Amino acid sequence: MMDSVVKAKIDSLYEAFSVLANGAYTYVTDMRTDWTRWSKEAVHYFGLPDEYMQGVAYAWMEKIHPDDRAAYKENIDKVMSGQTNEHNLQYRVLTKDGRYIVCTCRGVLLRDEHGNPDYFGGMIKNNDTLSYYDDVSNMRSLYGFLEDLQSTSWRGESLQVMILGINDFSRLNEIYGYTFGNRVLQEFSKMIKVEAHGIGDWYRMDGTKFAIVCQKASVEDLKNLYKRIQYNSLHDFNVDGTRVVLSFVAGAINLEKFDVSVETVYSCLRFAYYESKNNHLGDLYILKNDVNDDKRFAIERINVIRNSIVNHCDGFYLCYQPIVDANTEKIIGAEALIRWKNEEYGVVPPVEFVDILEQDNLFPELGKWILRTAIKDAKVFLESYPGFVINVNLSYTQLEKPNFVESVLSILEEESFPPQNLCLEITERCRLLDMALLKDIFTRLRNKGVKVALDDFGTGFSSIGVLRELPVTTVKIDRSFVMNIEQDTSDQKTVRFISELADSFSSSVTAEGIETPEMREFLLRFKVKSLQGFYYSKPLPVDEFMAKYVNV
Repeated sequence: MMDSVVKAKIDSLYEAFSVLANGAYTYVTDMRTDWTRWSKEAVHYFGLPDEYMQGVAYAWMEKIHPDDRAAYKENIDKVMSGQTNEHNLQYRVLTKDGRYIVCTCRGVLLRDEHGNPDYFGGMIKNNDTLSYYDDVSNMRSLYGFLEDLQSTSWRGESLQVMILGINDFSRLNEIYGYTFGNRVLQEFSKMIKVEAHGIGDWYRMDGTKFAIVCQKASVEDLKNLYKRIQYNSLHDFNVDGTRVVLSFVAGAINLEKFDVSVETVYSCLRFAYYESKNNHLGDLYILKNDVNDDKRFAIERINVIRNSIVNHCDGFYLCYQPIVDANTEKIIGAEALIRWKNEEYGVVPPVEFVDILEQDNLFPELGKWILRTAIKDAKVFLESYPGFVINVNLSYTQLEKPNFVESVLSILEEESFPPQNLCLEITERCRLLDMALLKDIFTRLRNKGVKVALDDFGTGFSSIGVLRELPVTTVKIDRSFVMNIEQDTSDQKTVRFISELADSFSSSVTAEGIETPEMREFLLRFKVKSLQGFYYSKPLPVDEFMAKYVNV
């Protein structure tokens, strides 16, 4: 039980902090007893056990996103040990309803007359609440960006939109402190406003990202603006007498009198941003919004496909490509592949929409639809092939959801599908996620019997590390290493290395891209267990797949 004197003192300080809270969640900790009082709003919003809690500093860490915990622990350790008097950190926190939201947490350490830690108090700002202005940059926020974009779309105006982010800003915070980091953002905000004067309006997005919406600029204007920002930040950017060097990534899109949702615009913009970050070394990446064969702009088509997810995934369907035993060539499974079509656009291949939709918060809903549909179809396949395994691709946006494992297991239970007949494939993008998070997810799934495959193995820098860390059952060799396997000795060495490496980790090997019997014969020299490719079948709609492999 909390001592009444301790409670009275905490309550007194809590009320003092609450005066300055301005909508934030207040907290006060007695450093001697480790008792903390939290605001009732925070207790309700985050599902905390009580308004008064002991040892909460580290219990709170369990609610913080795995990617953000290390930075939080390092900072809070210094506060709890008295090494620093200030706590100023932004991180993602799991809410009561299972969502991660961004919070900014600020606190100060109060010391007694002997200099020992006495009380620690501060405020947590819930950035998920609709704040249309950012206090640090004095710019409109992400919500303001979406609101202004919506009003512009109603007017049917053409726009150029660019989003840029500062690289490795957490390292700058670690070196100089969070207060100085905020000063950097303030000075950077002033600089980019000057550089873009008369071109467009700037916004402070999430984290260290900024966006500009231009109604009077061309693509070349955006390119030149980005070059000026890069140059100034590299050669002539000083904050309080300290020279700071910043680097960036940036993506942009062109909207021609758009009639699409702001959510679609934001998803396309995020796609362009991560293309710059992951594949273009920070160069400005501009998503082409060309007119397609159907005489409609590409982003307009993405908008229609996105709306299909909202409409119970109408227009989406699955095709199945068989996976066969390398020795017997008998079917042992299939990979489920997403497709979309409607009367206006016809069939749209996944390469034209999947990567962009992965940036959309609706994509996990599509992912659940894919999984459930594939399992329902596979139940029929199991009647003819009891050992049949259905492979389903995962997006990293699905894996980021805190209830992903529970969602998979729930679908398996609801459909009465045996877990050992499901294989979840990790794409290259999934490997960008925190390894501890991936390991936890797939260890839990493997414990239930679900299989795990590494798709496109060998194409990414992290492939071997992933194989070493995760409970992988199957390695899928990318088709780029198989296409010239009969002639190219380098590819032969690569396939041999991958197959032996996988075998050393007790993982089987599937070779993709098999197009001729000669390729199959050559691959039998290696430890390849199964094959997949056009030689056996192109991906088929479920009815055609059933006719060819089941109803025979």
